[in-house]
Amino acid sequence: MGFWSTPIGWTVLTIIQIVVIALFLLLTSAFVIYGDRKIFAGVQWRKGPNVVGPFGLLQSFADLLKFLLKEAVIPDGADKAVFLMAPLISVILAMAAWAVIPFAPGWFVTNINVGILYLLAVSSLGVYGIIMGGWASNSKYPFLGSLRSAAQMVSYEVSIGFVLITVILQAGSMNLVTIVEKQAGGFWNWNVLGGGGLHDLPMALVMIPMSVVFFISALAETNRPPFDLPEAESELVAGYQVEYSSSPYMMFYLAETLNIMFMCCFISILFFGGWQAPWPTPYLAAWPPILASLHGLIMLLIKALFWFLMFALVRAIVPRYRYDQLMRLGWKVFLPTTLVAVAVVAAWRVFTHTA
Repeated sequence: MGFWSTPIGWTVLTIIQIVVIALFLLLTSAFVIYGDRKIFAGVQWRKGPNVVGPFGLLQSFADLLKFLLKEAVIPDGADKAVFLMAPLISVILAMAAWAVIPFAPGWFVTNINVGILYLLAVSSLGVYGIIMGGWASNSKYPFLGSLRSAAQMVSYEVSIGFVLITVILQAGSMNLVTIVEKQAGGFWNWNVLGGGGLHDLPMALVMIPMSVVFFISALAETNRPPFDLPEAESELVAGYQVEYSSSPYMMFYLAETLNIMFMCCFISILFFGGWQAPWPTPYLAAWPPILASLHGLIMLLIKALFWFLMFALVRAIVPRYRYDQLMRLGWKVFLPTTLVAVAVVAAWRVFTHTA
């Protein structure tokens, strides 16, 4: 361990971690896209991808090859540098958010005490990729789509921020590892049920609605149906990326998929215990550390898979909102609701917990 504790060893180890997680995310995103299409097809009684590979499992890889081989068309009059930088920025920021996600005990790129603040900063910067893509296209429809997306993302980041405050108050920390560790011991300790066992169970009346608000806000934040207003084909001809083709379009789509995967993991960590099992796990103390970590990773993946299923079913079932309905929901319903929730959770912590 001597070499790995040196600055050079730490740098090499961190780069290896980043590469492993990046490869894992890229491979997982291929099957997430496949799963999204199959669920959508199943709801509509269609087959979905079923030709390329067994059960169509290699369809996403065939699509990747197609995107790489197609010509990248840049519109006349477009700002070429900004036009090509926009999807790249979107992918980089979508990847950067995963740096603080704890997959299992000890499995993370970095463990910082202000992990939630870091994620808020990175998600706020994600608006720039969309705005740049819409503006650089030199067309009114992509520009209108990017403006819609920016307004939508900023609006729902406000409600997400207040929901995060309720979790921070429950856990007493902005460190994601600490938030997960405090939910150990069984599902009755999860933040969705108050985060403090039977003593804090009344807070479930607040935290369960907050988890629902977070899920709906995550749909809007990632431009998923029924909130895909920036990509409303009947109004904006597919929105801010309509002028994109080939690899740049693929990067926009990859960034959206990575953000969906991130939100599925994030809601699992904040409200549903992250890598913690829904039952007490004293037996893990006798397990080798690698097996205990794999146990935690499997738990997180199961929860994230459930939330991805919810994302996919909402896409297939719920009709699209009008834009005025979308903004009214964010500003007139979610904002006051989350403000009241923050006040209630703070009062509960002050008056029911001793120092």
